[in-house]
Amino acid sequence: MILKPLKSGFFYTLPPNSFSMLVHTKAIVISALKYGEADLIVKLYTLSDGLRTYMLKGVLKSRRGKFKASMFQSLTQLDIVANHKNTGKLEYLKEAKVNANYQSLHTHPVKQALVMFLAEVLKNSIREEENNEALFHFLEYSLQYLDAAEKVANFHLLFLLQLTRYLGFQPQNSTSEAEYFNMLDGVFQEIPTNDYCIEGNTVDLLKNLLGTEFDALSSIKLNQASRTDFLKMLLLYFELHIEGFRKPKSLGVLNEIFG
Repeated sequence: MILKPLKSGFFYTLPPNSFSMLVHTKAIVISALKYGEADLIVKLYTLSDGLRTYMLKGVLKSRRGKFKASMFQSLTQLDIVANHKNTGKLEYLKEAKVNANYQSLHTHPVKQALVMFLAEVLKNSIREEENNEALFHFLEYSLQYLDAAEKVANFHLLFLLQLTRYLGFQPQNSTSEAEYFNMLDGVFQEIPTNDYCIEGNTVDLLKNLLGTEFDALSSIKLNQASRTDFLKMLLLYFELHIEGFRKPKSLGVLNEIFG
């Protein structure tokens, strides 16, 4: 076997005379879809190769198999060994194990709703089949933070806002007194120049959150209307900057919980 040079957190093993590559990497579950009676089609965001889709044969019926369906709950963090043929078709996992044992993310009712919502956003936002280590590490850290956090009502707002940084359309940070935010261009400005220029409390909150990290989020106090309006603005911002982005189906559940 030929070992390719190590990268941060993953490595490749290239068998001789082969068009496939054995990859050892971290991964985060984006979605899992039942296929037939016993199979799962799983989308993983990998540290090594970005978004990849895998076929798990018989995982829903096998009691003694090496994979358990519970390992592929949304946003679970894994260590995997996979055979990547890089043909654009379904790949196959050889090994997988959970590498971050969540304490509450999949059992706390409110966090379960957040996981459902965030997984949908990520599924609709992440398209590339190439590694983005900064994005991966952001997801890794923020999900572990959410698992440990006690107050989570505003977590999804800051998560979506910070996600824009790694997807390439983060709003321009502003210390100015500009009253309007231009959602098309992602900038603050003195006067409105199109129908997507907004003003008011939502803009004030945007400026505030742009300078906030997760560990300071508990200091941000929002009422129902402010939280709802800001989330509505963020989702429209995603629609304007990601072709084909769709509002998550779980949005209604989230609004009921935090509304």
